[in-house]
Amino acid sequence: MFFEPSKGHGLSHNPIAACVAPRPIGWISTCSKDGINNLAPFSYFNLVHNFPPTVMFACNGLKPDGTEKDSWRNAEETGEFVYNVATDNVREKMNLTSTSWDSEVDEISEVGLTSIGSRLVKPMRIVESPIQFECKTIKVIHLPSSSDQNPSNIVFGEVVGVHIEDSCMSGGKVDYDRVKQISRLGYMDFARIGEIFVMPRPYPKKEQG
Repeated sequence: MFFEPSKGHGLSHNPIAACVAPRPIGWISTCSKDGINNLAPFSYFNLVHNFPPTVMFACNGLKPDGTEKDSWRNAEETGEFVYNVATDNVREKMNLTSTSWDSEVDEISEVGLTSIGSRLVKPMRIVESPIQFECKTIKVIHLPSSSDQNPSNIVFGEVVGVHIEDSCMSGGKVDYDRVKQISRLGYMDFARIGEIFVMPRPYPKKEQG
């Protein structure tokens, strides 16, 4: 099939997100100017640079009452956020944090998670997440949107601190089987990491002479 997104797809569900999958889940904790914790998952998230390490998350749409979402606003106003890895053992609580709570609600305690202070930024980390990145907001980009109800706000942050549980390391590397990351697919679908294979990057052969 072929379709132009601006003209519609004619299907029962939009296939775009399912065509770009799996995607890491950015479980982002922030803190408001008034000191209220916020936690929400984002399926448009990724590492975008290594020097310095930089991540991004896209906080799209509005709350049901038409107000701005807390995550990007907090990250922009305070200049800080934390990325917590979403894992299989806390997937239900991660899903609960996708609910549109009032700005005065601390989602971390509301869903029964445990918070712990960060070293370099104010937002709290999630104890139940075995990996966390402390981040300083670099830039927030507000992309044009074809829907007034779905503004697009992309937050870029420099990773200034990395926490990895020792139990998730093996032979000096992060062990995927121990972390048990989950990812976002399309529709309401999620996935665990399946078969892993190694494929070294090829390099051009040097000419003999």
